Amino acid sequence: MIYLQLFWAFFQIGLFSFGGGYAAVPLIQGLIVEEHKWLEMSQFADLITIAEMTPGPIAVNAATFVGQQMAGIFGAIICTLGCILPSFVIVLALSMLYMKYRSLRTMQGILTGLRPAIVAMIASAGLSLLVLALFDASLFALHLSDFRVVEAVLFCGGLFLLRKLKVGPIPVIFGSGIVGTVIYVLMGAVG
Repeated sequence: MIYLQLFWAFFQIGLFSFGGGYAAVPLIQGLIVEEHKWLEMSQFADLITIAEMTPGPIAVNAATFVGQQMAGIFGAIICTLGCILPSFVIVLALSMLYMKYRSLRTMQGILTGLRPAIVAMIASAGLSLLVLALFDASLFALHLSDFRVVEAVLFCGGLFLLRKLKVGPIPVIFGSGIVGTVIYVLMGAVG
């Protein structure tokens, strides 16, 4: 039964994840953390971090991780297949339709109309991740007493390095991980 639940959850994620990985994050959170309660919110934050650092799409990496946690290797395979199957079928069908009707104005209008929705989904995912990192809570359960100063400093430092100094994302990710680890090890030694 768990295999069917895993497959169906990630089939839904694969089916409704328009706009790429970041747009899928709220959907993954809703199904995995809130509906099925397969992961806690802190585990979900770790999942997104790991999925972001490993090669491949976030949804597929998340599917593999959750499947492994819930049902071992076979669970990872089932979740991954559930996640990629809808995309495969949809892209195959859309590519055939696009090749046939690409010159129509209606097709161009549809593609243009989808852009704002995708931007909104990506912004929602970014805001959810920011709140999760800075407060370890969801957007609607914020408490200023839970504000995490170390994470805020790492966020601001990473943003500065990315936007102003034009440092690549890979050194910023690894540097943040190293600096964060050192800070928390030192805080644990002092506390």
